[in-house]
Amino acid sequence: MTGTQTSSPQLPPAERESGTKRALDAMERRFSQTPALGPTAALLLAIVVFSVGSDTFLNIDNFSFIVQQSVVIATLALGQTIIILTGGIDLANALIAVLGTLVMTRTTLDGVPVVAALALGVLVCALTASVSGLLVAKLRLPSFIVTLGMLTVVTAVANLYSSGTTWPAPDGLLTLMGMKLYLFGRVQFTIGMLFAAALFVLVWVTLTRTAWGRHVYAIGNDAEAARLNGINVKRMLLSVYALAGCIYAMAAWLSLGRTPSADPNAYQLGNLESITAVVIGGTSLFGGRGGVVGTVVGALIVSVLRSGLTQMGIDSNYQNLATGILVIVAVAFDQFTRRRSA
Repeated sequence: MTGTQTSSPQLPPAERESGTKRALDAMERRFSQTPALGPTAALLLAIVVFSVGSDTFLNIDNFSFIVQQSVVIATLALGQTIIILTGGIDLANALIAVLGTLVMTRTTLDGVPVVAALALGVLVCALTASVSGLLVAKLRLPSFIVTLGMLTVVTAVANLYSSGTTWPAPDGLLTLMGMKLYLFGRVQFTIGMLFAAALFVLVWVTLTRTAWGRHVYAIGNDAEAARLNGINVKRMLLSVYALAGCIYAMAAWLSLGRTPSADPNAYQLGNLESITAVVIGGTSLFGGRGGVVGTVVGALIVSVLRSGLTQMGIDSNYQNLATGILVIVAVAFDQFTRRRSA
């Protein structure tokens, strides 16, 4: 055998270590600048793992079901996102939506035109959330305490209003969001899925393409600095909570499409599930970082995790355990990246 053998030059250990460190730093910067990148990678990894571990996971019907399951919590998480971006939190969001379903259904059953009943539900949700916003903005009370109190108040009001009974939602516009359609005669989806997608795009555009959205991030990063730069922080916070309330009303409407009844005991854990979706999606609990895309991914991660583990025969307690660990990991990662970038 003839020829010349060549060998690649060997770098000194110090240079190899320096190159590895630069690569890790670049990867860290990338994840820090794009909060939704990590959750997206986690979602794809989960899909691959469950597709390998279950014969029934990887099919279009299952994915359609996963999205349908996540649409109400994802919409609640959307409202939660804009509040968390300001550095706040809303523990009452799910019960505000439940109150919205009760108002929409009861007034429709009483003979009020459905459009007016829907508008009244939106008004009730927006006003209820605005009360929290008013207390947070004007009195500077911690949002955690304010919304915890509001959670108790709204729970009591919902039970008093309904007398603890569940009302069936009349067919028609009130349950429109649950109407099923088929793409190519095969892929099932609902009007609610399209409506939620449009809502997410609208909020994403508002947050990323308007001055209002930039002010939301500015308040989350440093409220005092935002005030010194001319932003009316109190008015902004009030508008954030009011908009979140309107989004909770949309979640209420979507809920009536998915389950055509108004139950005062529904979505008891919806607040925690929406926070889970937001945090897993990469939005910082400290405000100023994250966004709508991450929330969509976070909601899908939770649904994919539950669907995959269920199909693999894993007990629901272990599903909750896995979800809790994910939340802790997400918060720890957020704290780590914040310290590194400080």
